[in-house]
Amino acid sequence: MNSKIGVIGAGPAGIIASGIAGSRGNDVILIEKNNRIGKKLFITGKGRCNITNAAPIDEFFDCIISNNTFLYSSLYSFTNDNILQLLKKFGLEVKVERGNRVFPMSDKSSDVIKAFNKFLIANNVKVMLNSTVTNIMPKDGRFLVNINGESIEFDKIILATGGKSYPATGSTGDGFIFAKKLGHNIIPLKPSLVPIEIEEPWIKELQGLSLRNVNLKTYEGNKLIHEEFGEMIFTHYGISGPIVLTTSNYLHNYDKNNLNFKIDLKPALENNKLDSRILRDFQLYSNKHIKNALDDLLPQKIIPLVIELSNIHPETVVHQITKEEREKLVNAIKNFPMGFNKFRPIEEAIVTSGGISTDEINPSTMESKILPNLYFAGEIIDVDALTGGFNLQIAYSTGYLAGMNV
Repeated sequence: MNSKIGVIGAGPAGIIASGIAGSRGNDVILIEKNNRIGKKLFITGKGRCNITNAAPIDEFFDCIISNNTFLYSSLYSFTNDNILQLLKKFGLEVKVERGNRVFPMSDKSSDVIKAFNKFLIANNVKVMLNSTVTNIMPKDGRFLVNINGESIEFDKIILATGGKSYPATGSTGDGFIFAKKLGHNIIPLKPSLVPIEIEEPWIKELQGLSLRNVNLKTYEGNKLIHEEFGEMIFTHYGISGPIVLTTSNYLHNYDKNNLNFKIDLKPALENNKLDSRILRDFQLYSNKHIKNALDDLLPQKIIPLVIELSNIHPETVVHQITKEEREKLVNAIKNFPMGFNKFRPIEEAIVTSGGISTDEINPSTMESKILPNLYFAGEIIDVDALTGGFNLQIAYSTGYLAGMNV
């Protein structure tokens, strides 16, 4: 018998869940508080939409930080190939870029959303936009859902309301409130893939400076706990960019009062090679002040700080610099220090860590173990992954299982 299904939240998880449920002959209504579907999807990948990752599906589990084993069934049931085939069927061509990231050929997230719209239409999903759910009440094995002040009765519900990051896109955490009222435990919410505030007041002087091919090392006290190579950017409050966001995911279980960072600004050069390189520049600029002699080696904005860390007076003439001072200069370049202050708020995080406890969800169906006919999909569940399309794939895969089993 066909069921009347209510899917709450038209992000990637809700879109896939409702389309798949519709393809199986159910009467599906997709309820979205925004004036369009996929509002958060629209801004992913800097507006280009990093659809998924092209890595073999078994490699995904190394990139999932929380509860990766919970996702075996969903990721193998609906893989990265499956989502790309589905989007291709509805007219989307894609390309693979660095790090196996998959983007639309057009570089427009709007084209991904157009394909998803066609998918919903093809599967007879009724979409209710500008529709806010204020209450979900179980009633005789079914659900009464209050939408914009009116009650609609559903046989089954899929909650796909997202996390608490990017609240401007509609992810305001209301799904967690509904789930808690319906008897579920919520694992405390934390920002995941989030910029980091730095203690040092000079950080403002580096605002806007982008660094490429650097090594960001994280220490708890003197113990190295994590390392990332790639790109980062300084902001008015601290640091952001790909390697910082990835690093943030690994720090939740460490003593925040004891965290500090060191940037290796020249990871391709070992200390003695870097020293030789500096000597070469010093021979070239032997009569210049040190503050004007490092432009070939370092970005201009960071030079005064590196010199200060080396305890060299900026007006020192290059040919007067001692071997010991040069060693300090090498050390400052290889170990540029920063103290951890705090994570930026969850609202600025790419993903929410925490959410519905995976112990309370059947991993093969996404149905609640607490309340029959209630299903979950996407970021509302306590799962999160690194950047690169992995979080979106989790949304599609969990959405697919919910849609298949609802």
